[in-house]
Amino acid sequence: MRKAQQKKRSKAKNIAQQKKNKTAIQVAHQDFINCAQGYVGKVRQTLLDVENIELIDIIGQKKFDARKAEIEKFIAHAVCQIDQIRRRVILGEKIHHEEKVFSIFEPHTEWISKGKAGVPVELGVKVCIMVDQHGFVLLPQVMQNQTDDKVAVEMVKKTKDRFPKLKSCSFDKGFHSLKNQIELKKELPLVVLPRKGKLSEAAKAIESAPKFVKARKAHSAVESAINTLAVHGLDVCPDHGIDAFKRYVWWAVVAMNIRRISDILWERETEAQWGNDKGLCSGNDEKAKPDKIAA
Repeated sequence: MRKAQQKKRSKAKNIAQQKKNKTAIQVAHQDFINCAQGYVGKVRQTLLDVENIELIDIIGQKKFDARKAEIEKFIAHAVCQIDQIRRRVILGEKIHHEEKVFSIFEPHTEWISKGKAGVPVELGVKVCIMVDQHGFVLLPQVMQNQTDDKVAVEMVKKTKDRFPKLKSCSFDKGFHSLKNQIELKKELPLVVLPRKGKLSEAAKAIESAPKFVKARKAHSAVESAINTLAVHGLDVCPDHGIDAFKRYVWWAVVAMNIRRISDILWERETEAQWGNDKGLCSGNDEKAKPDKIAA
């Protein structure tokens, strides 16, 4: 494998040398494929040998079946990867995105391209959240095999079912689509959903309206909430499986909302304790000022 990787490092501009390098790359990858197929064959033979001896009686049939199923799962992954290497490198085919596997341990892992500078690609699962004006996360949604524009209407409807007083909602441009613009206006009096590309005169008038601009400026609260979740553990999920991932997301949201409640309570206690003494304290008297404690 290492040899196959090193063959790709050449930056030769000579056409003859490029063809020579391409042949060397194909030979190295074919050797890698042959080696991998040899290991797969040994594993399959070992499973057959174990089935024919008394070892199964010692470890138990159920344990053996469970281990065999796990091994066969990895064999299937190996066969898939061998096939894709042969098609891509040897035959020159292009592997479609739907066929690619980004993690054999967490099959739900997706290729995420945000288009942001410095972070061209991430691997994981996207999570969308709704945050109210007080900083509480109302509704998280794990976007498995979904794009932003496919969840906007659904999330607004679910949020309205729980919070009927919802009157407006601000979105990123990634949530924009003509269908979403129409459907969301049926659900909310004010929809702050910036359009992509060059704006028409009508769109400019809508997005320059005072209410639209005011709501758009408050959108930074969502970005702050996303950063808070990531900083406090939601950037990496230590649990395995998509169900465990969803559970971990909900627990992270619960923890963040509890933290927000503690911040509000601290602010109220501080105001009650020091609010009436503002005129008695000098602005430069550091001892008279309370220090904020992280909840």
